[in-house]
Amino acid sequence: MAIGAAQNPQIAELVRLASQAMQAGRLDDAARLWSQVRALAPDHPQALLHLGQHQLYRGDAAGARALLEQAAMADPANPIVPLNVATAYRALGDAHGELAALNRALSIDPYFFPALLAKAMHFERVGKRKDAAKVYKDVLTIAPPQPEEWARKPLQHAREVVEENVRTLGAFLDGRLAATRSRYGRAELARFDECKDIMTGARQVQVQRPTMLNFPRLPAIPFYERRDFPWLASIEDATTAIRDELLVLLREDAAEFGAYVNHPDDAPLNQWAELNRSPKWSAYFLWSNGQRIDAHCARCPRTAATLGKAPMATVPGAAPAAFFSTLAPKTLIPPHTGVTNTRLIVHIPLIVPEGCWFRVGNETREWRPGEALIFDDTIEHEAWNGSDQLRAILIFDIWNPYLSEAERALVCELLTGVDAYYAS
Repeated sequence: MAIGAAQNPQIAELVRLASQAMQAGRLDDAARLWSQVRALAPDHPQALLHLGQHQLYRGDAAGARALLEQAAMADPANPIVPLNVATAYRALGDAHGELAALNRALSIDPYFFPALLAKAMHFERVGKRKDAAKVYKDVLTIAPPQPEEWARKPLQHAREVVEENVRTLGAFLDGRLAATRSRYGRAELARFDECKDIMTGARQVQVQRPTMLNFPRLPAIPFYERRDFPWLASIEDATTAIRDELLVLLREDAAEFGAYVNHPDDAPLNQWAELNRSPKWSAYFLWSNGQRIDAHCARCPRTAATLGKAPMATVPGAAPAAFFSTLAPKTLIPPHTGVTNTRLIVHIPLIVPEGCWFRVGNETREWRPGEALIFDDTIEHEAWNGSDQLRAILIFDIWNPYLSEAERALVCELLTGVDAYYAS
């Protein structure tokens, strides 16, 4: 740009008028005004860029390329310019030049969404579908949450290409892995399968996300094995007796079941809007916030006695919690996470119609009456009752077995200390 061009009032006025004409859709008038700017300042970057774009609009790709390459020299830090250069090269049928220009744009700004999208589309257009899928995956990562209208169809196409690549890559790897897998017969390979699916993009990484207390270095295990809890068998053996006591409650004390989700009016509800204060997800507490509810335990003596055999987590004013949980037909408990990974949650399925499932992280299981599920509720989980009947389970919390006795004691003191601080 000529020295002083930015301060030249005549140029400034022409730029203003040209910009107005562009906004009004009067492209030929805008081009005439930009030409006047360039006559006064031959290296004016805006004039070169917009005149190059106008040449593209008119179908003169060669003329556009010449102007846009000059614009790139005049304004080397603007990624929009090499993006337009790439468009000119594409119109000229020069795939190599197009890719080089897109890479120049991305070297200026690696997160320049239009250039990254154009690069993925370039790879797809020249038949490099696998390379396109990798770049489309990056496009989806940086795409704005509410894309403009022009980007919506390309983004949907990007998702389709990425999903197709995940499937074909998974099938390719299954073939490669088959011989090695067969050598190990019945070895437990669920962890490896999840690893493979995370690598290919078929599943997402699932981590602990406690809403209150995160105890470091505890393993993120979605479902624990029942065999690792020797005391559990005696509770599972009592399933029929526990269910019988629940059925009496449902028949005689249904009013005592309260909404499990009960947020105050001034709390943000987010995913809980539908279930807040709703009987669709109800609970009958035997222990709540660390307190035994004697009247409720008296109504369910066998259940209360059985729970006494479990190593329930004990934190004054906070734990244990033990309750019957009912879920109405066609009701979803949305994805959420629990308060702390220092505990695990135990489900004893009691009434489980067909069509019910429970997901923790990447693993989905069905409840089976009398077979406990032990899981880390700080990993995202959700539940669904797809049947036309009530689903009911017994829920209680236990200490995470990876905590030492000293760590448990200190966790108790930590939590009660925080409560004491804010109460004073």
